[in-house]
Formats: sequence, C-alpha cells, structure tokens
Amino acid sequence: MVWTLQARPQPATVPHAVTVRRLEPADTGALDALGPDSSWLSASWGGPLGLAASGHAWAAVTRAGRILAVACTYFRGTGHEDVAVYTVPDRRRLRLGLSCVTALCADVVARGRTPAWNCSLHNRASRLPAWHAGFRLVREYVHHAVGSPVRPARPSALAGGA
Repeated sequence: MVWTLQARPQPATVPHAVTVRRLEPADTGALDALGPDSSWLSASWGGPLGLAASGHAWAAVTRAGRILAVACTYFRGTGHEDVAVYTVPDRRRLRLGLSCVTALCADVVARGRTPAWNCSLHNRASRLPAWHAGFRLVREYVHHAVGSPVRPARPSALAGGA
C-alpha cells in the first residue's frame, strides 16, 4: 500500500523532559544503542553514522541523550521521500513516533518533496500511525519477495533426531 501525506497530523505532545529534534553526527552512539531491532532503519544510510549525519532524521531524545523514537527518510526519490519510524518498545503508544514523523514530514515538504509511506495491507501496526500522521491511501499493490526468508526458521524440538 502506498500512502502520501494528504491531511493534517493528529496532535501529539511529548513529555517535558523529551525534545523532538533533527539528529546530528553526535547522536550516532544513541542510534547504535537502539540495538539490532532498529538496525533496518539506518541500513539505507549505511549505518547509524550515515543516518545521524544525513539531515533526514528526527528523533524524540531525552535530556540524557537517549533516543526514544526516530523517524527518517528511508528512501529518497526525485519527488517523494519514503518515511520510516521506530519507537523503543517501552515507549510505544505515547505518540513519540508521531511527533517525529510530523517533524520529518514538515522538513520533507520544505524540501519540495512529498512524504510517502509504504506498508502491507496486513500491517495494522504501520497503517495506524500513517493515518494519524495524515497519510492517506493512494494505491494498493502486490509485493512479491524472493530469496532468503525474512526470518530464519525456528529450530524445532525434534531437530537433531528425536
């Protein structure tokens, strides 16, 4: 499903001790501290340093420098920028990601591009924040994947010859 920014985002406030701001190279360590579950986010930028230095990422950051949520341009085209967002598990549903996406989208629009969001029809966890951020469905498509599975098969209790 392809969504583009077409409506105003729903309001999102951040806690007093959290700031939503553009990432800088000095934030590389904080991005890296998010761990392997978030590594996909910076992969298209060559890793945490590339993302932090890109100028295309906004984050909700505590006073201590911990990143709680981050939104970035995942893919950049001539007219569109595909948005990605990650929120640390213990801070989900607090709209921190929405605050980051809203800031990023304002930045994308200021660059003269259209923010876009791609997700599967069955990915409700992605469709809901897209809707709250003002994205609306433009087109549905079939996504085919080939090659290695996304997730390796889990070892079975019978593996090894029971």
